[in-house]
Amino acid sequence: MRILITNDDGISAEGLTILGAIAHEVAGPGGEVWTVAPAFEQSGVGHCISYTRPTMLSQLGERRFAAEGSPADCVLAGLHVVMQGAKPDLVLSGVNRGNNSAENALYSGTLGGAMEAALQGIPAMALSQYYGPANRGTANPFEAAAVHGAALVNKILAAQPQDQQDYRLFYNINFPPVPAADVKGTRVATQGYRRGSHFSAEEQLSPTGRRYLWIRGGNQQVETAAGSDAAVNLDGYISVTPMRADLTARDALDALKAIERTCA
Repeated sequence: MRILITNDDGISAEGLTILGAIAHEVAGPGGEVWTVAPAFEQSGVGHCISYTRPTMLSQLGERRFAAEGSPADCVLAGLHVVMQGAKPDLVLSGVNRGNNSAENALYSGTLGGAMEAALQGIPAMALSQYYGPANRGTANPFEAAAVHGAALVNKILAAQPQDQQDYRLFYNINFPPVPAADVKGTRVATQGYRRGSHFSAEEQLSPTGRRYLWIRGGNQQVETAAGSDAAVNLDGYISVTPMRADLTARDALDALKAIERTCA
């Protein structure tokens, strides 16, 4: 198997090293793992692409490249330049430092890389490691992902449905904020919503009087609906959420029929 890996924490991130080990195990002895990751941290960029400026691409080693762009840029570079059109069998993005459960998924560059792969027709998974009191101060906060990641990826590959829809499936995987031995199992979960917890902006003044804004995250320990991703993560389970890039609110289509009219 040929696998392309990327992330949003940058080419030097610890989570990318963990993902590389996962990818090599999944690819097998005769497989290939290619890395194209951002040269600098790109957390929170979502599905951004560098459409209005060029992106520098540097080779750092065998099958290892850094691009001065977003995770989606890195996937485009991998598919169309680095791998010279010989598409991979799978794209893995992560392992993100922190969760991409609930509304975090909408901001995530990790998910943005997987989404771009799906738009290109390639099976893709985004892997993220939830942080919390039980794992934040441990020697390896990524232990749950490192121990359980490869087996889970293989299980999803074996179980995924045949998918010929225009907007292809990709998978959002979040490992719980506990040591590997305390992981209770895996749950297929919906995307949750943390009520009352959201990103915000805080203003600060520099010593010279200039105004700066810092973006602040919300409380990641807020409970979400039962069976949703963050809820099962906080209960010690790995969450797997199948996603598509189609943003249509189908539940609202019928209610809006009243605004339709025919032009004479």
